[in-house]
Amino acid sequence: MNINANLASEPLSQLSGLLERARQQRLSLTELFQSAESLQFAGLRAQAAELYRSWIAYNDSNSLLHLVYFNYSVTLRQLGDLPGSINALRACLKIEPRFGQGHINLGRALEDAGLAGQAIQQWQAFAEMTGEITPERVGHRLMILQHIGRVLENAGLMEEAEKTLWQAMELRPDKIESGQHWTSLRQRQCKWPTLVSSELISQRQLLDALSPLTLACYADDPVFQLAKAYRYCKSLVGRPDLRGFARLAPRQKSNTAQRLRIGYVSSDLRDHAVGFALSEVFETHDKSAVEIYAYYCGEATRAPDATQTRIMNAIDCWRDISTIGDEDAARQIIADEIDILVDVNGYTKHARTRIFAYRPAPVIVAFCGYPGTMGSPFHQYIIADEHIIPPDHEIYYSEKVLRIPCNQPVDRKRQIAPRPQRAEVGLPEDAFIFACFNGMQKITAACFERWMAILSATPNSILWLLSGGEDVDQRLRQSAEQHGVAPERLIFAPKAPNPKHLARIGVADLFLDTFPYGAHSTAGDAVTMGLPVLTFPGNGFASRFCASIVAAAGVPELICDGPDDYVGKAVAFASDREALSAVRQSLERQREGSVLRDIPALVRRLEQLYWQMQGECERGETPTPDLRNLDVYYEVGAEIMSEEIEFEDSAAYRQRYIEKLANWHAFSPIPYDDRLWTAETARAQ
Repeated sequence: MNINANLASEPLSQLSGLLERARQQRLSLTELFQSAESLQFAGLRAQAAELYRSWIAYNDSNSLLHLVYFNYSVTLRQLGDLPGSINALRACLKIEPRFGQGHINLGRALEDAGLAGQAIQQWQAFAEMTGEITPERVGHRLMILQHIGRVLENAGLMEEAEKTLWQAMELRPDKIESGQHWTSLRQRQCKWPTLVSSELISQRQLLDALSPLTLACYADDPVFQLAKAYRYCKSLVGRPDLRGFARLAPRQKSNTAQRLRIGYVSSDLRDHAVGFALSEVFETHDKSAVEIYAYYCGEATRAPDATQTRIMNAIDCWRDISTIGDEDAARQIIADEIDILVDVNGYTKHARTRIFAYRPAPVIVAFCGYPGTMGSPFHQYIIADEHIIPPDHEIYYSEKVLRIPCNQPVDRKRQIAPRPQRAEVGLPEDAFIFACFNGMQKITAACFERWMAILSATPNSILWLLSGGEDVDQRLRQSAEQHGVAPERLIFAPKAPNPKHLARIGVADLFLDTFPYGAHSTAGDAVTMGLPVLTFPGNGFASRFCASIVAAAGVPELICDGPDDYVGKAVAFASDREALSAVRQSLERQREGSVLRDIPALVRRLEQLYWQMQGECERGETPTPDLRNLDVYYEVGAEIMSEEIEFEDSAAYRQRYIEKLANWHAFSPIPYDDRLWTAETARAQ
């Protein structure tokens, strides 16, 4: 308390003199900004606002008055005075209508006030105003278009958002943020081909703009996925200033009576697939051996939902870090003396990857929320299972791979409504119901074509999908018609509360998985409700996850050898109801004893792995992420991506890379690594 008082005393004592000089028009603009900054640094924001307000009142003829209004608006916003900030920004723009940053901030303030329509109008007005090009105006126009696109996307106006983001991409194709959202929007709208170049935007620029998560929906290429994650991390996180962040030594745990402190960082510890998955894990943790901290970084909510409340009751400490910066969050984690820090987000929405870059715990591990490697210098471990990452696939990951029985925790306590009749969910009673409840972004052109082949071969069948909105649903109906399938054979399920959604799953006959990004928690829900899931694994994490769940449920006969086998088995099951009935009976018989639902065994193994990591850390054996040659792998992978190969077995896939690496090496020697370009491989080539 005394320290804070000392910090504040000097600028506070000068405030009356500064106010008087402002009244007498003797306080220069430079002195004003410096003095206000000093007050804010000392925690005296209200006094800084008072200084700005007084200066504005007595210096309204100054040619740079709009800048003072702008800084004043920022200070008011920091004080929580949103109406005052909006008024100050409007005054700023009345003086200087072409001040780009003022338009950007005013739009953001209006959006935060719940006036998204007015925010868009504000940004559009500036976008129309900036026809002539200067570097500064290009930057402002780009930011305006990105904000418009983001708000339109959040409002569900995907078509409009896509058009706006395309304008931003054409303005600066080298800026990947617009392209990331644009591609994701096209996937969610089932617009194929996903990547469409133009005279201003090349195919390579579109490929470079893909985020790692979007790439997982686009292609099954774990080498390129690793290289993409590596580049994405460098772009997203960079190299933060680590001064003041000493590398942490492990807290010695030789006395087994001392608990291991585990921190989980996630934006999804709420009514979300990840929140559902982890709820019983948190409840099952052995509190005599581990102490659980949860760091919530998602959207702020007025009150915790049921899942969040349940998680709060199951853990030792809950911290909401959604309103503090990455550096402050890292310092909080350090202060909490976390031994093992678990990144549950990966590269998903609201992820806070930069927190981990400060290395706020001696051990950092990726688990549960993201299907792939992080490609970062600070994630040391990844937790998966033997189906998702068999030993010979470890080369596709920068982290050390550790395994639990099944990588998909399920919550055995979730509420399930009574099962409805088919007619209650809009389905015909006598048809064979193929279903897929994956998100629309996972449906590719090749996947949809397989489904149409299945429907064509099984005349009395229906395809039941989750609705993507009327426009998307209609687009898929039209595509079905182009494949010779009557559009009414596609039936779309509206959103439903989770207990009702779980209940309706079971009325279908066979779940058809997507590729390359398969069902994850959705597959767990399906087999839990007795619905067989047909899938085929590829080479990467996202394409192998569903097969892991199917195997853990005890029905490996539903795992196909590839796309052709997948189509053949789907048609065969529709023709042989008895064979399918036997699978359903097997699911039901094994349900409670299956690996998938043995959460105590999963948690015991998870805790063993945490203790293994701790032991390796204490012995100085914590692994170093392997990031060698990833820039080269990216370039080779980008070339392979242009060949648009949907599915390859492991041997053919690796050979394709090795041949291209050999060509690259002949031109510019590549250092050996432990992935595909080993010394042995190079000699063989």
